Amino acid sequence: MKNHLTSIGLLLFACMFSYGQDESPAKFEYLDIFDLEYVSDPRISPNGSKVIYVRNFKDVMSDRNLSNLWIVNFDGSDSRPLTTGIQNDFSPRWSPDGKKVLYKSRKDGNVQFYLRWLDTGAEAKLTNLTQSSGSPYWSPDGRNIVFSMFVASSTKPLVTLPSKPEGAKWNDPPIYIDKMNYRADGAGYLKEGYRQLFLLSTDGGTPRQLTTGDFNHGGTVSWTPDNKNILFSANRHEDGEFDPRNSEVYRLNVANGSITSLTNRQGPDNNPVISPDGTKIAYLGFDDRYQGYQVTRLYVMNADGSGKKLVSGGFDRDVGGIHWASDNKGVYFQYTDQGIGKIAFMSLTGKVKDLTVNVGGLSIGRPYSGGSYTVSSNDRYTFTLGESDHPADLATGSEKGGTRRLTQLNNDLFDYKKLGSVEEIWYESAFDGRKIQGWICKPPDFDPSKKYPLILEIHGGPFAAYGPWFTAEIQLYASAGYVVLYTNPRGSTSYGEEFGNLIHHAYPGNDFDDLMSGVDAIIENGYIDGDNLFVTGGSGGGVLTAWIVGHTNRFRAAVVAKPVINWYSFVLYSDGPAFFYKYWFPGLPWDNTEHYMQRSPISYVGNVKTPTMILTGESDFRTPIAETEQFYAALKLNKVESAMVRIPGASHGIAAKPSNLIAKVAYIVGWFEKFRQKDDEKTE
Repeated sequence: MKNHLTSIGLLLFACMFSYGQDESPAKFEYLDIFDLEYVSDPRISPNGSKVIYVRNFKDVMSDRNLSNLWIVNFDGSDSRPLTTGIQNDFSPRWSPDGKKVLYKSRKDGNVQFYLRWLDTGAEAKLTNLTQSSGSPYWSPDGRNIVFSMFVASSTKPLVTLPSKPEGAKWNDPPIYIDKMNYRADGAGYLKEGYRQLFLLSTDGGTPRQLTTGDFNHGGTVSWTPDNKNILFSANRHEDGEFDPRNSEVYRLNVANGSITSLTNRQGPDNNPVISPDGTKIAYLGFDDRYQGYQVTRLYVMNADGSGKKLVSGGFDRDVGGIHWASDNKGVYFQYTDQGIGKIAFMSLTGKVKDLTVNVGGLSIGRPYSGGSYTVSSNDRYTFTLGESDHPADLATGSEKGGTRRLTQLNNDLFDYKKLGSVEEIWYESAFDGRKIQGWICKPPDFDPSKKYPLILEIHGGPFAAYGPWFTAEIQLYASAGYVVLYTNPRGSTSYGEEFGNLIHHAYPGNDFDDLMSGVDAIIENGYIDGDNLFVTGGSGGGVLTAWIVGHTNRFRAAVVAKPVINWYSFVLYSDGPAFFYKYWFPGLPWDNTEHYMQRSPISYVGNVKTPTMILTGESDFRTPIAETEQFYAALKLNKVESAMVRIPGASHGIAAKPSNLIAKVAYIVGWFEKFRQKDDEKTE
């Protein structure tokens, strides 16, 4: 048998360095990823005259994602940097009077808070923190900020070990763990302690801790207009680690530290925002029915917690990013509808009015939906504008004046790079005739009279949504000569709660039918080579890819990225055991063994004939690499052509480093090229 990893390594080398020689220089290439820029966290000034935003870029020498702050007038004039340097500057927050900006930066090594006066450019470093901190929130009078920060704690050790003799070389002492949640993807093994809220004067000094207890505090914080109280959400229940969604909204008295619970139902209550007149609180949540997917609703209550009212009961989409209107008569919010991000206004009677679309562009790797926006006191707004031909740029708008795109950060690259075109597709699922939405990305210089290989690319989640956004991964597949199909099968968000819960206690199930129907629909267009079908996906998409090769031999090759292969082991080995068994399954694994195994791709590995690569980060604690190793061993025992790619140091978000994104796509293309049937082979 051939040495597959050596073969793939040679193909990877060829893929990464051949474009400049054999392919058109106008195509999007691997190293172009380092030239991509995008806008995030746009913050409009209180009077709506200016916008400060985070301008994200990459450094090819250090393999890092970096960011600086820029400022621009609402109409797009006078665009200029506020900060510069090979560093991370982020989380800008206007002072209430609009004269200063508070932000976080790593320019001195650790992340600290900095305050800048906009009239003079003078700047003060406010903190010397030794622990990670959350986003800052200004008090209405501009005198203080509140933020969350990790506070380490320690307990009496179970045993006291004898001291080693001077000069002796002993092993490191054992690590004693007695918490349910002891590690987290992207963070590794957790230190003992909790996140608490802190108060800091904008004159500097030492932060004062406001909350205590063995609970994590954070998320959205809202000050009452009189500067006396802070609203926040947390899960402060004694059994919180076993009931992870059951958070409440609390009011904290800044002067004496007393905490009052304003909600008390079973389910999440979070993101509290008080109205400008201080009389009402808007917040998000739902009555928990332990479903895999439940629509996040908008609620309003009086400032004392009385008079709770469901406002968005007639709106079958997730409500997020809420901001009160200046007249207290309603709430601005963002939501995703059929893969498209929108900003809308909801009155207190639940009437919804859309304001703008294409709010997104923040996912550089894969085409996930999601964007951000803010609103000024005079009801102007700014947002991240994303489309299929560019990552997030900056845009502004108002209800009467429409929207305006202010930046085109990637024109220097895309003016001479030819991208694949993206078009929408709707088709019926062979299972039940439901309409399924997807998108097709075609190679640059696409010729409909030719036949192209097809990649089916599947999103994760599974409760998530793709959209028609720019994505480096999809564009690189298109540059390599593939047509790419990506869809939102049942279980995807942005189509309502009923559609999302079609996979409740059934995933991956009939997603298979939705996906295969999409492949059939695009083949009917006449430009797909039916002998060259390929499939890949990550996380939940990895689950579905592994499921697909266990149920059909239609694909010439597959790449299963960061998958779950065995639900029984996953629930007990991931970083959220108390969540997954309760919401994704009818109960504990040992009480429902047959149910778990029927839904596990490992149960169908004996059917697999498709050459399959599995690709996962070695530090992934969401879908741990043990899942990958199980599948790889099973494939090898079954003598299926297979390979395993392990990405050192990478967590579930493989593409956190630009080079990892390049490597991921290059290995996928390399594996597909290894098994792609060429035209001359068909005539032999």
